[in-house]
Amino acid sequence: MTKSQLAEANVERLITLTEKLTERLAVDSKAFEARRPMEAAGRLEETSRLANLYRHESARVQGDPSLVAGAPPAMRARLIRASEAFEAVLARHGRALFAAKAVTEGVVRSIAEEVAKSRTSMTGYGPTARAPQGSSVAITLNRQA
Repeated sequence: MTKSQLAEANVERLITLTEKLTERLAVDSKAFEARRPMEAAGRLEETSRLANLYRHESARVQGDPSLVAGAPPAMRARLIRASEAFEAVLARHGRALFAAKAVTEGVVRSIAEEVAKSRTSMTGYGPTARAPQGSSVAITLNRQA
C-alpha cells in the first residue's frame, strides 16, 4: 500500500468513526432533551467505545499528521466537515446532559426534603414540644433506577 493509499484509508476510517459517533450523540441528545435518559443509558457502552476509539485515533493523527497528509484535499475537507458536525453535536450533547443533571438533582433534592418532612418528629412531650432544628436525613438512591 502506498503512502497516499494509506493516508486515504486513514482519513476514510476517521470520517466513518466521526460520523458514527456524531450520529449516536445526536440520538442521545434527543433522548435527553425529550427527558428519556434511559434510552441514552442503554446505548452508553457502544457510545463510550466509539468515543474512546475517536479519542485514540485523534491523538494518533495529532501526534503524526503525516498519517492523513497524503490524502486528497477533497477527502481531508470531508474529514474537516465531519469533525465540525461532531463538535456541534458534542456541544448540544453537553447542554442536554447539563439540563438532565440539573433536573435530576432537583428531583432528588425535592424527594429528600419530602422524606425529611415526613420523618420530622417532635422533641419532648406536651404543648411545648418542638421539632428538632437542623436535623438531617440519609437517603439512598438506586443508580439503575
